[in-house]
Amino acid sequence: MIKDDKRVRLFIGHYGSGKSEVSINYVTNLRKIVDGPVAFADLDIVNVYFRTREKKDELRSMGINPIDSSIETDTLDLPAVSAQIMTPLHENDVNYVLDVVGGDNVWTRVVGRCAAHFVEGEYDMFCVVNANREQTQTAEDVIRFIKSMEETSKLKVTGLINNTHLIRQTTVEDVLKGQKLAKEVSKLTNIPIKYVSCLRELVDSLPDDLEGDILPIDLYM
Repeated sequence: MIKDDKRVRLFIGHYGSGKSEVSINYVTNLRKIVDGPVAFADLDIVNVYFRTREKKDELRSMGINPIDSSIETDTLDLPAVSAQIMTPLHENDVNYVLDVVGGDNVWTRVVGRCAAHFVEGEYDMFCVVNANREQTQTAEDVIRFIKSMEETSKLKVTGLINNTHLIRQTTVEDVLKGQKLAKEVSKLTNIPIKYVSCLRELVDSLPDDLEGDILPIDLYM
């Protein structure tokens, strides 16, 4: 269950995994079930097309504090991250979700500067897996990505999220394909499958015995 996860949650995933869509759905669901402050950081300084920072006004209207660029502008897309990303790490009453840049080790330039502030056992780092995307179609590919991210961040992945999709063309078969891959990765790494995310309209068609909690997805991005 979302409320049982650690107070600080990071989301990583390869390009095209749907990481940002999953993280924004996660935090909006989190806001509905927890008391107290909820903050959401957009650390994706690479992908200029699917940034959750573009939804910051909507997030504020839901009672979520968005933290993104250190440069306030609506006309320029600059690779800048606010120093405010550090603040919720030390505020024990804040439920904190971080959408971390996906793909290659470039993300360590962002997370690396504050990695020492993450205490083992007090955060979750979820790896979003899309079996329909290049470079994460086999267990070996996914494990290679996980190891790379762990090495550069000095943080550990604590859970897998099966987010196998083709956006609006996603079928139950796509989700099950991704679940097979996630189970193989889980078996080889001992990292549990925490969530199975899919379009809300597909939820009732999924088998009841899937490993991981169902996270219905509304398309924000």
